Amino acid sequence: MLSILVIDDEPDNFDVIETFLSNQDYQLHYAASGQEGISALKLIQPDLILLDVMMPAIDGIEVCRRIKAMPLWQSTPIIMVTALSSKESLAKCIAAGADDFIGKPVNALELRSRVHSMLRIKQQYDQISHLSNVQKNTIQVLEKTLVRLRGNLASSLSHELNTPLNGVLGMLALVMEDLKDIEDVEMSETVEMLRLAYQSACRLENLVKRFLIYLELELISSEEKEVPPGSTMLSLYFVEPICKKYAPDSQRYDDFKLDIEPATVAISERYLSIILNELIDNALKFSNPGKPISIRSQIIGEKLGLWIHDLGRGMTEEQINQIGAFMQFERKSYEQQGLGVGLKIVDKIVELVGGTIQINSRYNQETMIYITLPIVH
Repeated sequence: MLSILVIDDEPDNFDVIETFLSNQDYQLHYAASGQEGISALKLIQPDLILLDVMMPAIDGIEVCRRIKAMPLWQSTPIIMVTALSSKESLAKCIAAGADDFIGKPVNALELRSRVHSMLRIKQQYDQISHLSNVQKNTIQVLEKTLVRLRGNLASSLSHELNTPLNGVLGMLALVMEDLKDIEDVEMSETVEMLRLAYQSACRLENLVKRFLIYLELELISSEEKEVPPGSTMLSLYFVEPICKKYAPDSQRYDDFKLDIEPATVAISERYLSIILNELIDNALKFSNPGKPISIRSQIIGEKLGLWIHDLGRGMTEEQINQIGAFMQFERKSYEQQGLGVGLKIVDKIVELVGGTIQINSRYNQETMIYITLPIVH
């Protein structure tokens, strides 16, 4: 049964309302003053309040304002019962939070209609609130489950994936070593096939490493864990070997233009190496041989600015906004290797260590990645 609280200093007015609603399935309660009505809210738990405007001590507008200021009763509809008809008076009622009005003398048909309408709205609101709470609880359960799943994946998947991969790579390397000096034509074709298989296995190993790094960063971020502490000297001697590592495959070492101002940054050597590897790999992957790739760093106040610039495919503004894990662009037009997770890994690391990242790109022209990292003095 729905509960209605009538707040009115005139008992006769309550008798009239009770008579008009007597054949309805409502439970009526009476409060003779605004303060008494406010005090009775927790006990009565009303679904609707009929509130007289003209009352001594505390008038109905002030009572309405106080009730609506309480979070527990903000959704409870209040119908103001008033003999006032001026627009100014009605505006004050609305400003106080009133949901509807009914004029005096009260008309039975109008009263039943407005009460029914407000209670229907209240029931709909309660249903929506209930569904919202169910959804919120479900999301919390799913988030906790996801965190546990990430933790299980991070702890077990690394071993389960790396062990067989290392075995495959090791055996392929041994077989290639044994056959490298054989001059037989048929065997040389076999060696070439083994070499291609070895390259494919190396690519798979690289993909697995990136996936596990992303999983690790997601776990740190979702559980709000502390980033592994560390400090690293970023210098030419740190950057140059990473560039040289890609030179045999890309034949593009001469494309690198390095201008590095040394600085010790507040990031572990592993994470800094991951950042540079991902950004240099992307710059090589998405630009053509002969096009320069500029890597520059400079101390700016308490931060080290790091720029990686290439004259490659570039990205549209829409593509930049869509950058995320496992997101690749124009796959049909260009051969790509990887999960499309590189920039997302960089973004997460930079965020976790308190830096910033900015991507500026012009489609089919250039891309500039600008990163700031905190300096350690």
